Amino acid sequence: MSRGYAAVLLATLVAGCNEKPHSPGLVDEVAVAQEPARVASQTSVAGSRKTALVSATERVAPAVVSIHVFSRERVSPRSPWDFFFVPEGAERVVEGYGTGFVTRPNGIIVTNQHVVANAQRVVVTLADGSELDGKVLGEDPVTDIAVVKVNRSGLPTAPLGKSTDLMIGEWVVALGNPFAYMLGNAEPTVTVGVVSATGRNILPTGDQPGLYLDMIQTDAAINPGNSGGPLTNALGEVVGVNSSIFSSSGGSIGLGFAIPIERALSVTDLIMRTGAVRRAWTGLEVEGPSAMRSWRNLGGVTISGVARGGPAERAGLKAGDVLIQANGHTIRNFLDWEAVKLDLKVGDAVDLTVRQGGKAVGRRLVTGDLPTVTAEKVTVLRDLQLIDVTPGVQAERGIKSERGALIFRISPQVSQATGLQEGDVILAINRTPVRSASQVGELLQSRSGVLRLYFERQGEISFTDLVFR
Repeated sequence: MSRGYAAVLLATLVAGCNEKPHSPGLVDEVAVAQEPARVASQTSVAGSRKTALVSATERVAPAVVSIHVFSRERVSPRSPWDFFFVPEGAERVVEGYGTGFVTRPNGIIVTNQHVVANAQRVVVTLADGSELDGKVLGEDPVTDIAVVKVNRSGLPTAPLGKSTDLMIGEWVVALGNPFAYMLGNAEPTVTVGVVSATGRNILPTGDQPGLYLDMIQTDAAINPGNSGGPLTNALGEVVGVNSSIFSSSGGSIGLGFAIPIERALSVTDLIMRTGAVRRAWTGLEVEGPSAMRSWRNLGGVTISGVARGGPAERAGLKAGDVLIQANGHTIRNFLDWEAVKLDLKVGDAVDLTVRQGGKAVGRRLVTGDLPTVTAEKVTVLRDLQLIDVTPGVQAERGIKSERGALIFRISPQVSQATGLQEGDVILAINRTPVRSASQVGELLQSRSGVLRLYFERQGEISFTDLVFR
């Protein structure tokens, strides 16, 4: 490098060091110019965070409540030692938890019947954290709907939608209180999923008594404490009542079910007007679970019995006819028929298509009142000889269920009145599981109106409805 070039370079560097910095005004002008873009970007992100599901939750959450239930149950000896240490007739207080939602501002709450079953006291926690005593106005074990009332007016209510136009795959939101009182606030837990299917019929099992019909299936997580909470669409409208899950562990595995909101509201209205739900009687019985695989060959379900003088006989139906359709619904098995009956009221007309003598014909059946069981409760209890299902009894009789009450002996009169037989294993009464023979008497004595008994017969689970007045 020549001396002349080095001198020029040094002079240039020195001059650069002596220059004044850029004025602050220019930097501010650049920042101001960029601010609208930055604000717009943040606004866009904030807007994208508040989705339709967030808005749906905001609409419904204020109406969701937690339900704390206290009940009493008799302590049954579980081992030979218990006979020495557990006093005869000993009872204990049992606590249960569930969810509900307010449908009327004067304190009317819808929940599941199995949440408040056998309740001696009900405590309702509102969304604002206040606790109120609740009163059970009525229960319907068949649909698993109950109505609870709290003494408070002006409550926020859940917007109500309809389940009849649900689309498979559309978003739904399940709200509930699976943690009960264990959290420090009363905000509901929110889970999101899609409508997996509609019109699902679910058979009872040993772990889950009760028949669930025409249900909404969703993969939104529904856990035990969510029972009775609302299932909403993306508009924040309640389309169902969370009711059950299929799980061996007790937690959600993506198989959740909700009762259609139309059925829940219909039951609620009946309870509010009359205090109970009158079951419609059709006077016909169809083949049960053993015939479910024969639908493809028959194209329907066979009528196994017709009550003398009942609605079915008056409509011209007889045993051996094949039931194909009822009120526009295809009848493939006894569950489809039970689903149709579930929403019928006394006096409703049912348009049937049946196959008689190889020809499809139309029949109209008008429902009546479910007849009262001729045997009174005391007669049923006196003429039923029951024994506990133990591992030994289970192995000896080839029983699938691990718990229940085996009918060891029953009189012909009570068998005819109830439809039960020797060898049947009573698994549940309404939706309360039967753990011992002694419990059957307690459950029969403590309930009135329509009782649904679930039982195992020859390895299959079935049920019979009894009416005591």
